[in-house]
Amino acid sequence: MGCGILATYPQIAAIAGVQGLLVYGLSSSLPILLFGFFGPIIRKRCPEGFVLTEWARQRYGVVTGLYLSFFTIATMFLYMVGELSSLQMAITTLTGMDALPVMIVECVVTTIYTSWGGFHTSFVTDNIQGAMVFILLIVCSIAMGVNIDVDRSVVRESPLLHSSLLGWQLVYILPVAIATNDFFLSGFWLRTFASKTNKDLFIGTSIGTVVILIFLVVTGVTGLIATWTGLLDDGTDSSYAFFIVLLQLPNWVVGFVLVFIMLLSAAVFDSLQSAMVSSISNDVFRNQLRPIWARLIVVLVMIPTIVVALRAPNVLQIFLISDLISAAVVPSLMLGLWQRLYFISGVEVIVSGLGGILTVFIFGTIYLGSALEGAKLIILENGLYVDDWSAFGAFVAAPFGGLIFGAITLVIRLSVLKIYSMVTGAPFTALDKPVEAVSPFAHVDGPRDIEDSDRESENVERVEVKTDDWRSSKLGSLFFLQEPSTKTPL
Repeated sequence: MGCGILATYPQIAAIAGVQGLLVYGLSSSLPILLFGFFGPIIRKRCPEGFVLTEWARQRYGVVTGLYLSFFTIATMFLYMVGELSSLQMAITTLTGMDALPVMIVECVVTTIYTSWGGFHTSFVTDNIQGAMVFILLIVCSIAMGVNIDVDRSVVRESPLLHSSLLGWQLVYILPVAIATNDFFLSGFWLRTFASKTNKDLFIGTSIGTVVILIFLVVTGVTGLIATWTGLLDDGTDSSYAFFIVLLQLPNWVVGFVLVFIMLLSAAVFDSLQSAMVSSISNDVFRNQLRPIWARLIVVLVMIPTIVVALRAPNVLQIFLISDLISAAVVPSLMLGLWQRLYFISGVEVIVSGLGGILTVFIFGTIYLGSALEGAKLIILENGLYVDDWSAFGAFVAAPFGGLIFGAITLVIRLSVLKIYSMVTGAPFTALDKPVEAVSPFAHVDGPRDIEDSDRESENVERVEVKTDDWRSSKLGSLFFLQEPSTKTPL
């Protein structure tokens, strides 16, 4: 939780009211529980791994692993841009100073101590971040309660207390966007694989879910306060709501919060840097590159990160671009955990993701009336809070369109292989099970909990890969099951 949340959650509260804020808070916190469920499954399938891309490489092959790595690294880049952009917004609004020197200092300092301590350092800063969040929450709540006066008659008549069309649209959009995007964040997977036991992971994700929900909702309430007190004029960007309310407080509170904002931002930024180093080193160079060179690459990435952050129009839009891509890519990818869909290959996963993005373009072109507008919808140029169905349609088109493209590709691939088998007399092995997947989904009634799924999966019979299967060839290995990697994280 960096300073980006100080812009996005108050903004949604000021636009979509209490309904939008609660939906956003729940949609952001509940997906953390997914790591408590999927984490043990993927760790059992890929015990030598430490990020999702390693499992994808093992399950779908090299090409799909690199494909997922590209989107993972791109997502972390966008998150770093969003974090620096939010920091710039905070400093500029609260002090009127140029934020560029502070942004550069943050990049330099976090790079130095993560290079020295590795990703374990970010674990330490995460614990410190948790304490800072509670202190910030308590101080701001007390200060606003004492210094901000809200007319209750305005509150009773406010439309922000009622549901709206946008609020109901967000009930679908935000869970899909955030849940799928969390799978792209290598920092979450590093912590998932680093947990000592499945029980510890489940407890940690459960506690994290509650804490995150409380902090996000309380932070977002400042958007309601800014609206009810008249601090937000019609022409004011609602993403500045938190900072506008903060400026009404005593100077010592503003200074205190500003320091904590920079510390929170650094804690998030170092996690993104560590995750990017691990992804580049493991996914791209298979740990054949010395760690110092991987970190040098990340240092070079800091330059375009700062440049893009300075020119970024809106923090939320940065996150939305990543969300829409993940909504297209992740659904087909995660189908690989289901034992009965063992025949899905990397070809279907790649085509599904790209097809989902293409479906958004097709939908936008038809709905908005031009190819240019359809292209703009891919980057959600008009944002999420629009008075039509374009954003909603985009997040429907991305996952479902992608799955349709993937299904069509699967049918075509199986048909071609069947025809080839009939013509040449070669065995048709496309539907043969290469390995019985260890998955809780293999049981009709489903596991009672994560530990049950681990115990039950120990008795699952494994089948050796046939030597005459084309999937064991050099070409087939690019898109099908691989031997687990024995590499270790940085």
